[in-house]
Amino acid sequence: MDNSRHKANHLRGQTSPYLLQHLYNPVDWYAWGEEALEKAIREDKPIILSIGYSACHWCHVMEDESFQDQEIAELMNHNFVCIKVDREERPDIDHMYMTAVQLLTRQGGWPLNCFALPDTKPFWGGTYFRKDQWKSILQQVAYLYQDRRNDLVTQAEQLIEGIVSSNFIEASGKKESFRESDALAVFSNVMKYMDREKGGVSGAPKFPLPVNMEFLLDYYYHSGNETALEQVDLTLEKMAMGGIYDQIGGGFARYSTDDIWKVPHFEKMLYDNGQLVSVYSKAWKTKKKLLFKDVVYQTIDFLERELTSPEGTFYSALDADSEGEEGKFYVWDETLVDQITGNDAPLIRDYYQIGNSGHWENGKNILLRNETDEDFAHRINIPVKQLREIVRRANRKLMDVRSKRVRPGLDNKVIISWNALMISGLADAFAAFSKDSFVETARRTADFIISNAVSPEGKIYRTLRGDKPFIDGFLEDYALFIQSLIKLYEVTAESRYLLTAKKLTGYVIENFSVPGSALFSFSPNDSEELKAPYYELTDNVIPSSNSVMASNLFYLATYFENRELDAHSLQMLGDMKTNLISQSISYSNWGRLLLQRAYYSYLMVITGPAAEHKLKEINSFFIPAVRVAASSSENTDIPVFRERYKEGETWFYVCSSGHCNRPVSDLHLALEQIK
Repeated sequence: MDNSRHKANHLRGQTSPYLLQHLYNPVDWYAWGEEALEKAIREDKPIILSIGYSACHWCHVMEDESFQDQEIAELMNHNFVCIKVDREERPDIDHMYMTAVQLLTRQGGWPLNCFALPDTKPFWGGTYFRKDQWKSILQQVAYLYQDRRNDLVTQAEQLIEGIVSSNFIEASGKKESFRESDALAVFSNVMKYMDREKGGVSGAPKFPLPVNMEFLLDYYYHSGNETALEQVDLTLEKMAMGGIYDQIGGGFARYSTDDIWKVPHFEKMLYDNGQLVSVYSKAWKTKKKLLFKDVVYQTIDFLERELTSPEGTFYSALDADSEGEEGKFYVWDETLVDQITGNDAPLIRDYYQIGNSGHWENGKNILLRNETDEDFAHRINIPVKQLREIVRRANRKLMDVRSKRVRPGLDNKVIISWNALMISGLADAFAAFSKDSFVETARRTADFIISNAVSPEGKIYRTLRGDKPFIDGFLEDYALFIQSLIKLYEVTAESRYLLTAKKLTGYVIENFSVPGSALFSFSPNDSEELKAPYYELTDNVIPSSNSVMASNLFYLATYFENRELDAHSLQMLGDMKTNLISQSISYSNWGRLLLQRAYYSYLMVITGPAAEHKLKEINSFFIPAVRVAASSSENTDIPVFRERYKEGETWFYVCSSGHCNRPVSDLHLALEQIK
């Protein structure tokens, strides 16, 4: 972009890379805040809310076509107050205006372009518009605001009512119970939406949706239903061999545009990859598939290589575009691959389907596979070990060439909730593979966040730039960070993580509780008051903050023997039961908590000198029904250790529903006590 043509607009000084991408647009953009909102009221102008994120391909297209255009900019500047919002910094604002657009048009996405009255109430909007469409819309809305304002006010009021009613659930006061039949109903409902041939949810585009795989894995464990495990295996295998996965560099793109996982929307997001590290690690425990282990190791390598900050936190995303072209960094010309891989070229072309099903457009290829290493090696009659060495050699050469290309843009925001998903992923990877560097990285990230983004009283900030925090945290940040600290405790036995999780939970209960509901508000009670408050309930590409918080309360109640936390968690789940049973595909993380209630759940307390060694051993098994507390010394901070430590002896205590079995000194005997 040639910035010399335009002076900077009002986005100077913002921390969001997305906002700064628009700093030199001729559109006089403002960030959301008092200056812009007061200007709208003072000048009696409607607001244009343009919401996106830095890795958004169509956001870039609309900027190039419309927001860089002088004529369009003059129309916008003259008739509107123009506000840019990074949806990743302000998910609360994004939700309100996205819901408005979805109520109006039955669809949504980014860029999100919404028109609002000067008081911020939305009255119309859409997503991407071509330049000619956008120009016509600007003219029409300006006319309507001057000549038919009452109609817009009426529509805005109706939209706000719709937004409020769509995401609030009152406390029922009922004490729900949960049975295996409820779990079966949720499972059956989820499976209605599954693609039984290609994996994932049926249709296109295909998103990874790790939370669905987590539910199916847990359901398989609790029920023994092989169909659930088969669907997970199918999905994870198809994804790992598809174009959505970066075959030579590791890491997943945000989604595939087709229904066969072939053509990715090439942006890579931290939140996807953190969760997928978790899912593949857990799935590996069930069948020890080499492909799943490869994905975990390669994805963590990618994250450490390309999304890690100097401070040890993780950046948000890599763009889909480079040199103004989507996917250019990742695709390959067949002749170039031959030149790079030399004598290995025939095998590599076959392995990555170059010139075959990997062919995309303009003679370019997306690297993908249609066989596991074992099947491919068997077909061409060479040992698997030899095949893997040839592929590793070729990948190194291809990566060396690719590293010299113009790289996709980096969104260097550090978002606490997304980092928490990565910490959880690393903890799950350590549990599965016992690779010390995984847990060391998780500790480093968690400790940095605790030191720099958490106040002494337990307040969390949403973003970090270096060691400086910005923006008050939302429930998503608290819930996912608490979850990650619980997981870190479960793999390290370091009490400080669990105690910090408990302190943060107390802050949530005090500052996010809502009168008349067991659920929590997405924004803290002392935050800026939007026209429609937000209660995040549905599980999507990231599990909903309320479902995560309900699980956190359940787990902390177990460790701290706290009936109030358990009752609160049970009430949250009970109030969601109708939605969960009837619309299970949108509530699958709630479904995971239902499984803990419908089937047996356990606490295993390990004390004694071998406790941490035995903790590693038990974590290598896939047993989601079991919470583990381990201590190699006397522990007075966590109630479950009370009167259970015996100097020089290692013991296992298995407890469920307030009852503990006879302690045993052998792990396998302890495991036999788990139904």
